[in-house]
Amino acid sequence: MSKTAASLAPAADPSRWKALVFIALAQLMVVLDATIVNIALPSAQTDLGISDGNRQWVITAYALAFGGLLLFGGRIADKWGRKNAFVVGLVGFALASALGGAANGEAMMLGARALQGAFGALLAPAALSLLAVMFTDAKERAKAFGIYGAIAGGGGAVGLILGGFLTEYLNWRWTFFVNIPFAIVAAVGAWMVIREPAGSRNRAPLDIPGVILSTTGLVALVYGFTRAESAGWSDALTVGMFVASAVLLAAFVLVESKVKSPLLPLRVLLERNRGGVYLSLGLAVISMFGLFLFLTYYLQVVKGFSPVKTGFAFLPMIAGMITGSTQIGARLMTRVPPRLLMGPGFLVAGLGMLLLTQLEVGSSYPALILPAQLLLGLGMGTAFMPAMSLATHGVNPADAGVASAMVNTSQQVGGAIGTALLNTIAASATTAYLTDHAAQAAAGGPAGQLIQAQAMVEGYASAIWWAVGILVASSVIALTLINTGRPGAGGPVASGSGEDAELKVPVLAH
Repeated sequence: MSKTAASLAPAADPSRWKALVFIALAQLMVVLDATIVNIALPSAQTDLGISDGNRQWVITAYALAFGGLLLFGGRIADKWGRKNAFVVGLVGFALASALGGAANGEAMMLGARALQGAFGALLAPAALSLLAVMFTDAKERAKAFGIYGAIAGGGGAVGLILGGFLTEYLNWRWTFFVNIPFAIVAAVGAWMVIREPAGSRNRAPLDIPGVILSTTGLVALVYGFTRAESAGWSDALTVGMFVASAVLLAAFVLVESKVKSPLLPLRVLLERNRGGVYLSLGLAVISMFGLFLFLTYYLQVVKGFSPVKTGFAFLPMIAGMITGSTQIGARLMTRVPPRLLMGPGFLVAGLGMLLLTQLEVGSSYPALILPAQLLLGLGMGTAFMPAMSLATHGVNPADAGVASAMVNTSQQVGGAIGTALLNTIAASATTAYLTDHAAQAAAGGPAGQLIQAQAMVEGYASAIWWAVGILVASSVIALTLINTGRPGAGGPVASGSGEDAELKVPVLAH
């Protein structure tokens, strides 16, 4: 870089690395919460007298509020300022967690979970967009997003370990209370060290029709997939939710193309690189969430692992993700185009998933599950890291919050689809296996139990084949749609139209 160019570059925020610690802590808390409650659910259900029919709402209430309000949360972060939205989101999440931990009945628990989702929807896009506007140097940005990507990918598995420990050795209520110290430390730290770049707020009036249409459309979509898992795909309400979602989201796109200050400027969505990230990441998350579900059940039900042992069984995947994200993705991101990390990354993860199609009742953990998890983690970590960075690459700083929200939305919707779709495929294959072996299953005793276990594993293997195909599709999309060069190679790549056609680097406020 010439001396002139160097003198024009904005001064780096001296507190950016301290800020990353608190941003990463908050992100870990939000990601943990997506899985930590799963392990505690049976105990909480018994204590609070929640019916079998309503227990899914402990998970669904969080998913609906989080998925439905993400775009709104992203735009609020752009309008209020990301630091303000981040701190308010943390305080609200802590209060909602305290309410959940103190719940004395079903209504209080479900209300707390919905509030957690709502504040999470404010917090998550604010965290990612803060990174986007604070880290402007290509190499530093790669390191920062490497850490963030590892947490975004591996946090769910950490939640399984922590949830197992807290439930087994303390009480299910601690799966909620554990969020409070996370949130307090992150909020105080963020308030003290984060200095948001000047001129990066979006002062435009809020697009109320867009808020209503996007929120109701996304809630209907997430609920449709969640309901399909329990009630079936042909259920009238399930079909109605999908139809309503399609109509509402189509109306949302129409409104966004007409209004002066849209909630989600279509330039954010339609730029091919960001569009490729949202689509490939959403598909990859379908596979990952389905795998968490199947492996948890396989290890606990078929292999007889305790909750804590099950959590530790996911450690190789976490190690792989951290290595892939911080050692492979972050080191190569400034040297090779993002598509050459994301495409092969999804394929390596697909190879790990392919190994798991060989799952049997007596499969060895060290010989099959451990290497499969390592490959999955390495592949996903390598792909997640550039994906997180590219999601806000070249975007107008005033749109950074809503662009970040789209990453979270694709992950949240992908998670809902993955759980419902792959679980349905697994259940159908299990039923078909039991039908074919009805006489042996009816025999009872050890032979009957073995057939039941084999049917369950047959279902998992069938669904995992679909997950392999989905990861291959993610790889193809990443390699085809994402065409930006490596960061820092001859300047930023144009990535939109109009005011979004160049990377605007904000100047830090002093």
